[in-house]
Parts: sequence; structure tokens; C-alpha cells
Amino acid sequence: MTLHQNLIDGAWVGGEGVANINPSDTNDVVGEYARASKDDALAAIAAAKAAFPKWSRSGILERHQILRKTADEILARKDELGRLLSREEGKTLAEGVGETVRAAQVFDFFAGEVLRLAGEAIPSVRPGVGIEVTREPVGVVGIITPWNFPIAIPAWKIAPALAYGNTVVFKPAELVPGCAWAIVDILHRAGLPKGVLNLVMGKGSVVGQAMLDSPDVTAQTFTGSVATGKRVAAACVEHMRKFQLEMGGKNPLVVLDDADLAVAVDCAVNGAFFSTGQRCTASSRLIVTEGIHDRFVAAVTEKLKGLVVDDALKAGTHIGPVVDPNQLAQDQDYVEIGRKEGATLAFGGERLNRETPGFYLQPALFTEATNAMRISREEIFGPVASVIRVKDYDEALQLANDTPFGLSSGICTTSLKYSTHFRRNAEAGMVMVNLPTAGVDFHVPFGGRKGSSFGSREQGR
Repeated sequence: MTLHQNLIDGAWVGGEGVANINPSDTNDVVGEYARASKDDALAAIAAAKAAFPKWSRSGILERHQILRKTADEILARKDELGRLLSREEGKTLAEGVGETVRAAQVFDFFAGEVLRLAGEAIPSVRPGVGIEVTREPVGVVGIITPWNFPIAIPAWKIAPALAYGNTVVFKPAELVPGCAWAIVDILHRAGLPKGVLNLVMGKGSVVGQAMLDSPDVTAQTFTGSVATGKRVAAACVEHMRKFQLEMGGKNPLVVLDDADLAVAVDCAVNGAFFSTGQRCTASSRLIVTEGIHDRFVAAVTEKLKGLVVDDALKAGTHIGPVVDPNQLAQDQDYVEIGRKEGATLAFGGERLNRETPGFYLQPALFTEATNAMRISREEIFGPVASVIRVKDYDEALQLANDTPFGLSSGICTTSLKYSTHFRRNAEAGMVMVNLPTAGVDFHVPFGGRKGSSFGSREQGR
């Protein structure tokens, strides 16, 4: 099997190979991917630092053409890359292709932004003096990405870094090196000068730590767990580098008595369970007022009964496997925690067997949960959601905001009064009305408040 190597200073370099396993079929090896060492990471950082002076002063047309060419190739290969994504991460094929298209759109958007770079010329209060405000590239950007969006998140971190004249050291999640390798290969062949983009696949404790310890990494962007995000922040403060964090979520979807029931059910099921619930924007808390509660629970349960959990590549599959055995064990632990806390397991939560060996879990729906339970406070990151019964809108809003997180929040209602008030008062970076909490356009800012995010927004201008 071909070893997919790391890219350092414009050259593909080998190393210890690690198998990339398909969570839908553990007998299927997606590929062998090199594992970088600490020395590899340091060499990548040195290459990025050396390439920065020239790349930061490169012409905007050169950068535009490279990003545009990358967007075009990703889009042309969307079916192939979408299939690769589904094999290594476990999203359904439709979701894999959709995410690949999203990555192409991100590169296309930032290709356009390169041509729209702007500053300000403003008058001075001092006679005869002019003032020019310009935006300059930061330097070497360290990029650490998670496994749940293996092509979209790397795209929305790498594209702006390159567009604005920065150089990059990129470490993808160990579980999903395939998509990362593919987009780096595309960018490399699109004409990036050596050292501008460096790929170092490997362990966070080795490669990621080397990036955090290096004073030559001048900015760091990270998406992942809260615990790791705090370690990233502490390391960045030590070096006084600019940093950006996207971390957890415990996102509420409020359903009011006046909601369109079909819309509310679709929003809840899509937001909570699609992509196997492995989204930081997933609707893990369903906060439902008394008048619609019983009908909502019955309708969601009926909808869940019709969902097919199976191999991500199979036609007709709605929900693929959990990403790996560790995540599966965590999901199952939380199902047991919910039971012990006194919530009612209204549906699912069972390990499933399918034709191929994989990490299959029936979506779990808890009812009679409270906002004080661990299943309502802690991010599970799987197909597990809790229904919390409330008496009215005021209680729903209070509970929606009663969380250390603040990434996404949603409401299902036909009331202009309540939807307007919720948009203004929900303590989240993104607020949805009659839409799933998961999902945002590629050309608008993405990010949260409180413990969910730190630093500048991702995507958008």
C-alpha cells in the first residue's frame, strides 16, 4: 500500500506509516499515512518561517490563482473526495460530498477575497499629514484541526491564512489524515512555493506540542476539545502569540407551543442526530414547552424509528457509524449516566450490529431530563439528545442560556415576538430560527461565545 507522506519545505518525506481505518468497516484500510516526529514538525516550522518573507509580499493575482485552482479541483473531484471522507470519518456519502463542496466554496470565497484586500486612507488631525491603515500577514500560522469535519475545517483555516500572505504548518487529527493529505496535495500542485504550506500528520502530544512550544509559530488556530483548547491557550500566552480557539457546545433548540410541529421535528432530528451527532453545533438539549411537549416527543421518536443506521457508503443510510471505539465507549457511558441520573431513555442508545464490523450506535433520545444533569451540561459529541420540559418561553430562554457554552442556539416558533426576542437574548455566537442549530453559510462568520470560542471568528471577511 502506498505511504502518504508529510509535506515539508516542498518535499514529500516519509516516516512510520499508520493505517487509516474505515469506521463503517474495520476490515477496510483507507490508506497508510506517515506519522511525523518532533524533528519533522520543527523542520516544517523552519521551512514556513523561511518562506514567509517572500510569500507575504507575493502578488495578489498569484495567490488568487492558486486558491481558485484549488477550489476548481476540489469541486471537480467532489464525488471521489466525498467518498474518501465518508470512508475515513463515517459521515454518509451525501454528507461527505456536501462537505467537500463546502471546502471548494471556502477556497473560492477566499480566492475572491485576495482581490478585495483593502485598507483605509484617513485624514490626520495634524495639518499636512496623511494616514494609511493597512492589514499585514501575521507570519507562521499553526493549524490544528479535528476529526469531525476533515475537509471543511482545514479549508476554512488554510484558505484565509494563505490568502492574506501567511505561511502554514498544518496538523490534522490522527483519525482523518486522508482528506488533509488530499487538499495539501492539491494546493501543492496548484503552485504554492516550497515551505508556504507544510503538512505534519501525527500525534498531538508530539507534533502539536512542538508547534505550541516553538517561538517561531506566530499565530495558532485550533478546533477541538475544551481541555485541549485551554492547553493551547496557555502555551500561546507563554509566547505572546495570537491565537484562535473553537471548542465545545451544548446547544439548545427551544420548541414553543406555537411551533410548526413538522418543522420542529425536522430541526431537532437533523440538528441532534445527523452526522452521527458529531458536530460542535449539534442540538443536544431540546427545550420544549408543556403544550407541545408530548406531541413533539412522540413525533421525534417516530421519526427516529425510520432512520437507517448503517455503512456510510450504502444508499439509503441516514446515519453512519461513530468515528472510533473510544468515541463509541464515551457515547455509551453517557447513555448509562443519563439512566442513572433519572432521565427516561425514550428511544435507542443500543450498540448495533451490521453486515460489516463498525462502530454503530442507535440514536438515543432522553426525556424528563433536567438542565442540571450531566447529559445536559457536558458535551457528549455523539447521537444523544435530551428533552427538557419547561412551562413557558421565559423558562426556556433561561435554561437555553444556563450553560458554560455558547456556540449555537435555535428556536422553533411561529411568533415574530418570541423569535425576535430570542435572537437578541440567546447567549450564543449563532442563533437559528426554525432551522437546525447545525449549519452555517460558508461566507459568513462562524464562532461562539463563553466557553465555546476565543479570538477572531472563522470564515467570512
